[in-house]
Amino acid sequence: MLKLALCIAAAILLTRPAVAQPASAVISIVAAENFYGDVAQQLAGPDATVTSVLSNPDEDPHLFEASPSVARNLSAAAIVVYNGADYDPWMAKLLAASRATSRKVIIVANLVHKKPGDNPHLWYDPATMPIYAKALAAALAERDPSHKADYDQRFQVFLTSLRSLDANVADVRGKFAGTPVTATEPVFGYMATALGLKMRNERFQLAVMNNTEPRASDVAAFENDLRKHQVHLLLYNSQASDAAAQRMVRIAQQSKIPVVGVTETEPAGKTFQDWMMGQLNAVAQALSNPS
Repeated sequence: MLKLALCIAAAILLTRPAVAQPASAVISIVAAENFYGDVAQQLAGPDATVTSVLSNPDEDPHLFEASPSVARNLSAAAIVVYNGADYDPWMAKLLAASRATSRKVIIVANLVHKKPGDNPHLWYDPATMPIYAKALAAALAERDPSHKADYDQRFQVFLTSLRSLDANVADVRGKFAGTPVTATEPVFGYMATALGLKMRNERFQLAVMNNTEPRASDVAAFENDLRKHQVHLLLYNSQASDAAAQRMVRIAQQSKIPVVGVTETEPAGKTFQDWMMGQLNAVAQALSNPS
């Protein structure tokens, strides 16, 4: 199914090469994930239209299949943003099929020096979004020099908006650094590191993320951590949870270990800042009320 969709998309891209937009035109931006799209809209304001491909919080991003409509949007895009690190390989394939030469492509993983095999959930690292926003602001100014001052001003506003989030990270770290926690997948991994939490059962998490069967020894170690209260919190991916992960959630609940769901897609009606702050607050509350 994915192979067929990519073939159709490639055909559309090849027949519809992107045309460079005049500086005065509204810039078209396509983001593979909606949190990158949200930040793009915050920086671009009324001077761009932003389309986010992955935007459904009920959809498993790992099972996404690109459709011909995605190819059509890409064919007209002046700027394209995607995660990289093998998180959204379908985007790289679609772009490779395009003959557009004026399109600017921002691969966030490249900006933060991550590669396939690294934890791809880069947006949970507090250092990632400022780096991405800086690159995007520069790309917008290059494409539309007449609005450079506007892009620079919105970029500064965005950085200012992150200060409360950074302060919250520092506060949680100050209170809970060193606390042992676990997770069904490494979605929250970079943020857990920023908070100074001691993450356990990482081999189990990687197996679940890669849709492979966890080792029996890793399953046993995970269950032991929960049943014997060796961890104070279980984080789970509420968008994509296989049988092994669901079992751990049930054991945690039975053992009265706090459980917090995190997502890979920004919820509707929230900004990136709101989304991150909400999840941070949920983690802090759970750690404040240990079993």
